[in-house]
Parts: sequence; C-alpha cells; structure tokens
Amino acid sequence: MTRNDDLTILDIEASPLSPLDLPPEEEMPLPDPDEMLALLNSDVILERMQAARAFCELEDERAIPRLIELLQDECPLVRVSVAYALGRNKSEKAIAPLIEQLNQDWNGYVRKGIVWALGTCRAAIGLKPLISALKYDITAVRLWAASALGQLGDIEAIEPLVEALTQDAVSAVRGNCAWSLGKLIVQKRSEFDAQDEIYHDAVDALIYALDDDDLSVQTDARNALRKLGDPRGLKVLDRIEMDQGYCEF
Repeated sequence: MTRNDDLTILDIEASPLSPLDLPPEEEMPLPDPDEMLALLNSDVILERMQAARAFCELEDERAIPRLIELLQDECPLVRVSVAYALGRNKSEKAIAPLIEQLNQDWNGYVRKGIVWALGTCRAAIGLKPLISALKYDITAVRLWAASALGQLGDIEAIEPLVEALTQDAVSAVRGNCAWSLGKLIVQKRSEFDAQDEIYHDAVDALIYALDDDDLSVQTDARNALRKLGDPRGLKVLDRIEMDQGYCEF
C-alpha cells in the first residue's frame, strides 16, 4: 500500500464528516453527549465511528482524551471521523498527536481530515507539517493544506504557497493557494516593508496566475489582488478589464 493509491481504498467523500465538504442541512437535534462519550469506548467499530462523528457537531472537552487515543484506531473510518472531531473540539493536547498521525497514516482521507483540523486549530507547530503536505502529499491533501496554511496566519507560509501557486499541476490546489495568499497578506500587511521581497514575490505570483489555464484560478487570483489593493496588481487588473472591453464600477 502506498500513500499515492490510498484514496481508491475508501470512498467516503459523500459522508458527513467535514464541515467544508457538504452544504448545510436541515437542523437536526444534537446527539446526547453522554451517550456518545460511552460509545467512544465501544468494541463495535460502527458505534465508535458514530460517536466520533457526533463530536464533529458536539463540543465537549470530556471527549478529547479518548478522541486523541482513537486517532490510532484500526479502522480508517473511525480515524477520519476523529480527525474532524478534534478540529471541532480544539485542544493544544491534540496538536502533537494529530501531527504524528499525519506523518504516519497510510489513508489519504485521514490525512485530509487531519490537515483540516490543524488549519482549524491554527497551532503554530502545524506550519511545517502543513507545508510538507502541500509539497509532497496527494491531491486531496494538498488541496486542504493550501487552505489550512491560509488560516494559520504565519508569514512563513507565503513562500511555499507562492511555489505551489506557480508549480502545482492541479488547478484546484493553485486556486486555494491564491485564496490563502490573499488572506495571509491582508492579515499581515503591517508586518511587510514596502520593499519586502516575500511580499513582492506573492504579488508577482498572483499576477502570473491571472493567465492561468484554469478560469477558476484566474478568478481566485483576481479576488486576492483586489483584496490586497496593491497598486501594481490593480493596474494589471484594470488593463485586463480594458482589454476585455468592460469596466467594473
């Protein structure tokens, strides 16, 4: 089993595991937390999975120690549910176990869930594992690593995001990199010097992405540049709009 073919093993893309994967559903009564806490210790895999999924909606610090233990459950369905649950039930104690599991789990869906959780928790020590995931992991994981890096709010994420925006073969990954660059630079604008090379490289990459082969990447780059309000970027956007024969008011 390799890390590159693991998404063929388990098709759970349609399951309600990730707050980012599915549209909002009708409001349903929340599960009973005490009942779900008990099921986390069940010997039955489906019951452990049900309980872990419940804590994707419930926030209860009593569940955190057992959820951390279940990151190493034998069943990948349980592990991926636990990853999302720990993203909902944020705890500093969970960060190191999440990173450890990210580095060793063979299943791509589990790694994808862990990457989402690390981004949601916004822990500084998640930076390097997320950069590694963006560079070397499979497409689904790289996609979320790009978004997670935008949530961390760390300037050190800019350089790898620029690299992925200009070099990743998958358009969806490049689009998420553009989104994250816009978010990061706006958040950290006050920390940039006017001549800062990192800042200029990011703007250059976003301008370059305006000519991307994929229209959605172009749109993400355009939105990021407008959010930044950088004079150079805005000038390029104005020129493009004039060339296309329209002007936004």
